Amino acid sequence: MSSTPLPGIGVRYDLTTKEQRRVSVVAHRDGTRTLSAYRDDDPDACALSVRLSSGETETLIDALMPTHHSPNLLSTTELGLVAERVELSAVSHWNGRLLGETRMRTETGVSIVAVLRLAEAVPSPGPDFRLAGGDTLIVIGTREGVDAAAAILGRE
Repeated sequence: MSSTPLPGIGVRYDLTTKEQRRVSVVAHRDGTRTLSAYRDDDPDACALSVRLSSGETETLIDALMPTHHSPNLLSTTELGLVAERVELSAVSHWNGRLLGETRMRTETGVSIVAVLRLAEAVPSPGPDFRLAGGDTLIVIGTREGVDAAAAILGRE
């Protein structure tokens, strides 16, 4: 992908796909975007041009990068497992309680492989590890299990 500043307008981003199709996006200074696709037989002739509001742009991004590609998602394997960051809020029911009290593995089948607290990482926390608001738990399991773990940890 290449980018070209457009003084007074914004920036144009150009991409040529594996199929040799040319696509460009103009990111306008006002937050709107113009998505353009060019003809196969004449790469300088625009076949489609769509102006998108910032909200429409966000909707398109969500369609291209669905929620299973959320910023909290760390990885997905061919085995169907995901690793995700789950933050424990200060008002969580689990704030100040022991990790073992959550019965996380029994209830969801997931593993909590680390807890991030301030600038410190606690790898493989045991059942006697005391949770605190602001902790970020690294949870690994099936998509369903991770979702269930997030729901349990989100309990107030």
